[in-house]
Amino acid sequence: MMIKIILVDDHELFRLGVKGAVQSRHPDLSIVGEADTGAALFELLQRVTPDLVLLDILLPDMSGIEIARRLKSEYPQIKILAISAENTNAVVEAMLDIGIDGFISKRRGGVDMLTQAIRSVMEGFPYFGSDISDIMFRIYTHKKRTAEVTSEFTEQERRVIECCRNGLSAKLIADRLGIATRTVENHKNNIFRKLGINSTLEMVHYAVKNGMIRTDN
Repeated sequence: MMIKIILVDDHELFRLGVKGAVQSRHPDLSIVGEADTGAALFELLQRVTPDLVLLDILLPDMSGIEIARRLKSEYPQIKILAISAENTNAVVEAMLDIGIDGFISKRRGGVDMLTQAIRSVMEGFPYFGSDISDIMFRIYTHKKRTAEVTSEFTEQERRVIECCRNGLSAKLIADRLGIATRTVENHKNNIFRKLGINSTLEMVHYAVKNGMIRTDN
């Protein structure tokens, strides 16, 4: 069965290299279209229906994250295989949340890895390169630790964190919660100990980053 692919990358030489290498060695893989911007991709999709989009993350007009999110919404039947040198925790986590089918790095592997990834994804098995898998493991470990630590907080400690987020002093927190100022300080010290930190600012940053408290006022 012919696998139809659209290649999205703003570097013409990269597209030429991938197209030549893939199609010369794998006659069942066909590059049916190329795009150097997100806009060009969605214009192309009005005329061509691929099985898979091979998607770079960094494009001139919109990010690969935006494109992947729109693809999943408007063309859920199309598989998405990200290929990029932009492999930060934030990018990988965002793409995983969207539900892409695979992610490999431009910095590792070659045509063999790329074709293996394409075939795996088309067979219904997600494919992630070794360096991407390492990032995924770090993300998982961080989330697991966050969940474990967060579950240790008492309801009163959560209220103290929320009050600190709003810039209240220990005395104002005590007045709001109906407890002694000393009790507020004890709660804060317990929170610091659980998080392994030693300042209110670090506590608030941690809580906001990990979704423990709202970021709106």
